[in-house]
Amino acid sequence: MSTLFTRIIQGEIPSYKVAENDQFYAFLDINPLAEGHTLVIPKQEVDNIVDLDDQMHADLWNFAKKIAKAIKEVVPCKKIGFTVIGLEVPHAHIHLIPINTIYDMDFKKEKTPFSPDQLQQTCLKIQAAYAKLG
Repeated sequence: MSTLFTRIIQGEIPSYKVAENDQFYAFLDINPLAEGHTLVIPKQEVDNIVDLDDQMHADLWNFAKKIAKAIKEVVPCKKIGFTVIGLEVPHAHIHLIPINTIYDMDFKKEKTPFSPDQLQQTCLKIQAAYAKLG
């Protein structure tokens, strides 16, 4: 059975896609800790990020780095925090979260509600910034 993320990649479940290439997919978290909170995933269905082969692991982080730069261009913040937790969906993923303090990455805090229109506008801005990075 496919994971939730695989179903998103395949278009069975809609997402706010930020970027995609042949190996990876990045999309906005619909229950974000902050505006621009993005999930970066390999298209290959692997539960634990450390089980990716070395090249794919490195490529995933490089893809995430480029997405983080795009987010930083459009969301006012001090940094983009990276975290790998991976308990909620059995598919390797990296959370990219705009932060101003370390506490901005506390997953126990209340999620920031955004309307579908707000998510779409943020997504479009990140897509544009990503495209400029080449």
